[in-house]
Amino acid sequence: MPIINFILHIDHHLIEIVNQFGNWTYLIIFSIIFVETGLVIFPFLPGDSLIFAASSMAINQKYNLNIWLIYLAVLLAAILGDACNYEIGAYSVNAGSKHSWFNRLINQKNRLAAEQFFNRHGPITIVIGRFIPFIRTFVPFISGGSKMHYGKFSLYNIVGGIVWSGLFTIIGAIFGNIPLVKEHFSLLLIAIILISVLPIAMIALKKQFNQKKELH
Repeated sequence: MPIINFILHIDHHLIEIVNQFGNWTYLIIFSIIFVETGLVIFPFLPGDSLIFAASSMAINQKYNLNIWLIYLAVLLAAILGDACNYEIGAYSVNAGSKHSWFNRLINQKNRLAAEQFFNRHGPITIVIGRFIPFIRTFVPFISGGSKMHYGKFSLYNIVGGIVWSGLFTIIGAIFGNIPLVKEHFSLLLIAIILISVLPIAMIALKKQFNQKKELH
């Protein structure tokens, strides 16, 4: 599938984008992060891997990218994206029953997983969820749907955006150009995804174990 190829080989695709679009690359990075975090129907877009790849390229002078501009683009996209997603969540509750087609566009399985994660950990999920693919997209949506106070949501949104974008920018800048990492970039991205979804897998297994225990 093209999207899987794009995610696993995002370093190569990003080089093509830089060579073709130059300084417009910052806007493209902003757009991808914004769509992933801001539009609930696109949770499969690369977030962590894109920041990692862009940051690793930024410290290589031949690509002529500014790591501070990358960080700023990612940070703004993450915060504004979550804010947009919060509003979509509120809309879903208020008008979703009138527009059933809208809710059919949403992956209900991922939405339920995010709801369980949110109910378990509370508002801090807005920060923690940043680091978990799919959950990252649905947490602000659920926050809006649950009518969380916008001021409280904004605080966690900003903190989460700063920590998430900052951490992956730093990791990419430090480790992205190590020869071993560059040679096995796709495997590293798979490892990042697996580690990211580990908390959700643990919660699902624990829930399944508890259900079996109750039956006995």
